[in-house]
Amino acid sequence: MNIDFMILDFIQKHMRCEMLDAVMPVITALGNGGIIWIAMTAILLCFPKTRRLGAGMAVSLALEAVLCNVILKPLAARTRPFDIRTEIVLLIARPHDYSFPSGHTGAAFAAAAALYFGKSRGWIPAGILAVLMGFSRLYLYVHYPTDVLGGALLGIITGWMSVRFLEKADCLRGERKC
Repeated sequence: MNIDFMILDFIQKHMRCEMLDAVMPVITALGNGGIIWIAMTAILLCFPKTRRLGAGMAVSLALEAVLCNVILKPLAARTRPFDIRTEIVLLIARPHDYSFPSGHTGAAFAAAAALYFGKSRGWIPAGILAVLMGFSRLYLYVHYPTDVLGGALLGIITGWMSVRFLEKADCLRGERKC
C-alpha cells in the first residue's frame, strides 16, 4: 500500500489547483450511479443502427456492477484512503462503501470497452472520459491507484465478455457465422 499512498500524496502535493478542484468533482459526479453510461446506453438502444452497441454496453455495465459492487467490494472490504489519512479534506461527499475496486472507473471502462470491442469509434471519447474519471477518483482521494487499476481491468474484461456473449448469441440464433 506504500506505493498507493506515494502516488496519492504526489497528486495532492504537485497537481492540486483551483481549476482541478472545481473540475474533478464534476467529472466524478458524471459517474455517480453510472448515470452517464446508463444514459448513453439508453440512447444507443433507441436506434436500430446502434442497438447492438447499446446492448453490449448494457450487458457490460450490468456485469461490472454485479462483479464490482456485489462480489468484489464486500470480499476485499478495503478501507478508503481518506479513512486512513484523516487529515485530507475531501472535495466531495464521503463514499460509504468499500474502496476496491473503483466502481466509477469500472463502469466507465466497461462502457468504453464495449464500444471498442463493438467496433465503434465512440470508444475514443468514452475512453478519454473513463481515464479522466479514474484520475478524478485519485485526485479526490477516494480511491487508491490499485482500486482504479482494478476497476479499469474489470471494466475492460466485462466489456470484452459482453460483446463476445452477444456474438455467440447471434451465432446460436443463426444470425451470424460461428
